[in-house]
Amino acid sequence: MGGQYRITGDKYPRMRRPRRRGRLVLMVVASVAVLGVGGWGTLQLIDVFTGGGKQAAAVGPKADCASKASPSASTGTDTAVPKPAQITVNVYNATPRSGLAKSTADELKKRGFKIGDVGNASAQWDKKVKGTGVLLGPAASLDTSLPVLATQLTGAERRTETTRKGTDIDLIIGTAFKDLTAKAAADKALAALGGPTPTAGASASAKACS
Repeated sequence: MGGQYRITGDKYPRMRRPRRRGRLVLMVVASVAVLGVGGWGTLQLIDVFTGGGKQAAAVGPKADCASKASPSASTGTDTAVPKPAQITVNVYNATPRSGLAKSTADELKKRGFKIGDVGNASAQWDKKVKGTGVLLGPAASLDTSLPVLATQLTGAERRTETTRKGTDIDLIIGTAFKDLTAKAAADKALAALGGPTPTAGASASAKACS
């Protein structure tokens, strides 16, 4: 080249394009962000069209009711009620009529009760029981064996003696006694006595889950 500007020497400047690493990194980050947002949006659309949210809401309460149903079902009167075969009954006649103690004891034996003493009532009770009878036992029998025996004689009075020892209970026949409760009715009452009674809270929970 001539003129005022002349290149001398054997080295020439190299012409390079400016590096664009920063712009390349920015493009990669932007692409990843776009793909992430697009994937999230696709999942949301799938949930909307398939009703995933509604199903989760519907399943939640049902599962919660199922988990709470068992405790409520087991809640209620859970007192251990003995079977007739576990109860020994002494039968005493406090009326002027003869033979009542034996016939009553024989019938109770047929219904599964164990029979202890049979005979006339002591002077404390003789001709002093105006109702159908008195059921007498230790304090522990109030909510166990006495209710079981009471199913066999409707209207009998229940009493306990704190100083009484043992587990035997007495049936003292009163002047209003005619016969034991009919076996069918007694069996029904006995079955109801042995079954647990659900509490009000358990019933409300069951209705809420239905």
